[in-house]
Amino acid sequence: MKKYFLLFLFLFSFTQVEANNPDEILDRVKSKFDLVKDYRVDVNIKVDVDFLKVPEAKAEILFKQPDKVKINSEGFALLPKEGLNFSPSFLLSQNFTSIYEKEEIIDGKKFDVIKIIPLGVSSDIILSTLWIEQGKYLIHKVESTTKLNGTFTLELSYDDKFKYPLPTKMIFKFDASRINIPRGMSGDASEERPRRRRNENRMTQGIVTITYSNYEVNVGLDDKLFDEKKK
Repeated sequence: MKKYFLLFLFLFSFTQVEANNPDEILDRVKSKFDLVKDYRVDVNIKVDVDFLKVPEAKAEILFKQPDKVKINSEGFALLPKEGLNFSPSFLLSQNFTSIYEKEEIIDGKKFDVIKIIPLGVSSDIILSTLWIEQGKYLIHKVESTTKLNGTFTLELSYDDKFKYPLPTKMIFKFDASRINIPRGMSGDASEERPRRRRNENRMTQGIVTITYSNYEVNVGLDDKLFDEKKK
């Protein structure tokens, strides 16, 4: 009996180690997202930054593996690029070291929390932490620290009935005090408040809420669509 008990403990420990293998979990996340070759989607974008008045806007986002993104809209040059072109395939195709941090339960769902440290000097991201739903291999949250733009967070929601691992909603939180505000951008930006903000050595949080609808997935988007210059 003791021999069988020890064998059970060994197999249980081995299973746990395999289950907590960060590279294996990330490979499954990437494999799932790789089923999406391209997509076209309508989005509603709401920007919340305390020193700007930016009206809600509608736009169209085009994506093609691994990292081609085009946004058909105007007036959103202020948004950090990480907010609209997040791609698990591109993130996980880079050289990195992964560390399994812990298992976490949020709203009754179990998540594997994994840290990714990019290797090499070309990446602007120093460290990313991913919250990956167990069994479904969907990324629900990303928290990244960058060299130049501070820390940003992505929170993603999904429709369980949609067969592709694409979000229905994303909340993007970033350090708005680090962005450059283009002159003539849409919205009503006060000259006085941004100047006062720069004098204050503190973070001003910006929040962008993106709602996705009318996905068209794997429609064979032409590369030329992404090479067109803005008129």
